[in-house]
Amino acid sequence: MYPKNAWYVACMPEEIADKPLGRQICGEKMVLYRGVEGAAKALEDFCPHRGAPLSLGFVRDGNLVCGYHGLEMGCDGKTVAMPGQRVRGFPCIKSFPVIERYGFIWVWPGDPAQADPAKLPHLAWAESPDWAYGGGLYYIKCDYRLMVDNLMDLTHETYVHASSIGQKEIDEAPVTTRVEGDEVITSRHMENITAPPFWKMALRGNDLPDDQAVDRWQVCHFTPPSHVLIEVGVALAGKGGIDAPQNEKAGSIVVDFITPETETTHWYFWGMARNFKPHDKELTASIREGQGKVFGEDREMLERQQENLLKHPERKLLMLNIDAGGVQSRRVIDRLLAAERPA
Repeated sequence: MYPKNAWYVACMPEEIADKPLGRQICGEKMVLYRGVEGAAKALEDFCPHRGAPLSLGFVRDGNLVCGYHGLEMGCDGKTVAMPGQRVRGFPCIKSFPVIERYGFIWVWPGDPAQADPAKLPHLAWAESPDWAYGGGLYYIKCDYRLMVDNLMDLTHETYVHASSIGQKEIDEAPVTTRVEGDEVITSRHMENITAPPFWKMALRGNDLPDDQAVDRWQVCHFTPPSHVLIEVGVALAGKGGIDAPQNEKAGSIVVDFITPETETTHWYFWGMARNFKPHDKELTASIREGQGKVFGEDREMLERQQENLLKHPERKLLMLNIDAGGVQSRRVIDRLLAAERPA
């Protein structure tokens, strides 16, 4: 169902600031915490003594201490000490490769020998002072691939997000889909339209009028295992659309990191990065609040969709031309899954 030999966002740094965090990723129950010198670490969430979850313990001197009987674990999965006991001969538990970068903590749930840091996606906006980012985390009760489908076909915005980013022109504008290696790209451009409420707010945030016609764009990029980054925005009509000068548009990147938990649940790390007024914290908070409401609308639809699919597994779903982005993304995922199967 999900490739394991890949980097997934496991958590945000603040989630392990004070205590260990238990999280299941790609079927692997793990505990994330900060070890020696504050480095992010991940171990199997299983104490080798009595099977208690290590995530209910605490960190002391860089070691993870089980909250049941005090067994101390090193970051390599080896037992270190236990009050009054000899435990260094205990078998190791799993440890998972971890990278902290771009404001996220990433984990590799598959074969550690294949955990190449070079395979981490490069996020130039996350390293630039000219960009601001605000986001959050939702727990979604559906197959992670349904979220990929949802993000690679934004036609649903007209209906699911009618009061924020939806408009009828989305239905009417043609969509193009192309595949470049393992990346799938869908594009939609709309010219000389009225900006919907969310984008009117963004125009005002960049000191632009919100009552003039605009050109709008949506360019969705899927990269494996389950990342979707979407170039979105509006520019004053006739100024060049996505290529308009910065002072004539409000453009952003919608950030979607989708981390499977089980076959029917996932962790959804969402946010928006923008390169206009990056130091305006109030604007960042306002955009984050608006985006959070939009993604909350997706959650109800996707979870109810999953319920229907589980109830009627025999039904074959229809495929239309607007589904091309999701279909091609699933083909990439299927190729990765096939490569991980034993010969």
